Amino acid sequence: MDDAPAGPSVPAAPAEIENPAVAALGVSEARLLFLVSAVQFVNILDFMIVMPLGPDFAKDLGIPLSSLGVIGGSYTAAAAVAGLIGSRFLDRFDRRPALAVAMLGLVSATALGGFARGMHTLMLARLLAGAFGGPATSLSLSIIADVIPAARRGRALGLVMTAFSVASVFGVPAGLELARLGTWRLPFFAVAALGLLVAGSAVVLMPSLRLHLHAVHTKKNLHVLVFLREPTVLLALAATATVMMASFAVIPNLSGYLQHNVGYPREHLGLLYLAGGSVSFVAVQFVGRFVDRLGAAFMALIGTLLFVSALSALFIFELRMIPVLVIFVVFMTSMALRGVSLNTVASRVPAAHERARFMSLQSAVQHMASALGAVMSSHLLSELPDHQLAGMPQVASVSIALGVLLPFALAACERRVRRREQALVSAPRIG
Repeated sequence: MDDAPAGPSVPAAPAEIENPAVAALGVSEARLLFLVSAVQFVNILDFMIVMPLGPDFAKDLGIPLSSLGVIGGSYTAAAAVAGLIGSRFLDRFDRRPALAVAMLGLVSATALGGFARGMHTLMLARLLAGAFGGPATSLSLSIIADVIPAARRGRALGLVMTAFSVASVFGVPAGLELARLGTWRLPFFAVAALGLLVAGSAVVLMPSLRLHLHAVHTKKNLHVLVFLREPTVLLALAATATVMMASFAVIPNLSGYLQHNVGYPREHLGLLYLAGGSVSFVAVQFVGRFVDRLGAAFMALIGTLLFVSALSALFIFELRMIPVLVIFVVFMTSMALRGVSLNTVASRVPAAHERARFMSLQSAVQHMASALGAVMSSHLLSELPDHQLAGMPQVASVSIALGVLLPFALAACERRVRRREQALVSAPRIG
């Protein structure tokens, strides 16, 4: 007798694996989303807090401001390598213990960053953090893709990605204030302690997640699909690369540029992240729903227009009559729109049993592209005697040229995914 759930089903279709299995977990979608969001909050905060603190630890450790991109790139390069390695075995394990190991390594490496004595020791700590942070991200996204049907996945990913906004609203300003009142080392220790508490609680409360282990397997190798057989996979990874290279050519240098080129006060830097994060937090609540209704490519186009406007105003035309706060809010909102749109489409690309491997490959591309963007910016920039950064218009121009590719890549990828899903639904059922 057929053991498949009643109704039309195709073994490889994500919704058919996810819908009956969610009830078997014995946990609500809302609870699982909260737990994953808490883990992502720590993961994102660990990554985000380093870049605004750049001018602080650069001064103390004797690191040139123009080299801050290398510090950020060390984390993302390690995350890329770890993602490639993890893509070969993460789908063989229960998601819960795999996530526990990744998060324990992440918080330990973050604490080591607080003991850095120079550029090399800080880079080593960030390399270790990236080696665990990359797999933690791909596992978190895989959990969501495992249990949330495709029709609601845009909204679910939008909720999880509020961790980015919450980290901006609360975490980064708090970290900047800790560094201002004490030392730049305090935020590293605080994030590590918070991460240990949140990750431990999430892993204890999270159910065993083995749904992907029961999926119907295929003989196709994902690496072959990526490079030789699947244009959809290539488009998703290309879209990921353009987003991250465009963003991280600029992000590691924002704090130094605002303080030394624009003259923005250090003591008010936390307010920028508070305001920008608050607005993007509100925006991301609606982005997922609009992605589900209007399509990812359309929402990515809106986000790209905001992205280009913010970079042009701040770096290229240097429109100082526009308040820095306004430009920063626009920039943060554009990041939210582009990120939710990209991840919604990407979650629909792999089959269920390939999901963690695909997410790991995507994480590898994401982090490697971030590293390339950050390192590229460090080569284009130089620090003047008065500590101003020279070369930011060139960096912004490259970032814009990369950024405008996203809507086109997502439109092509979304069309292919939709055609495949329609073909699976209309395929005759066997058995």
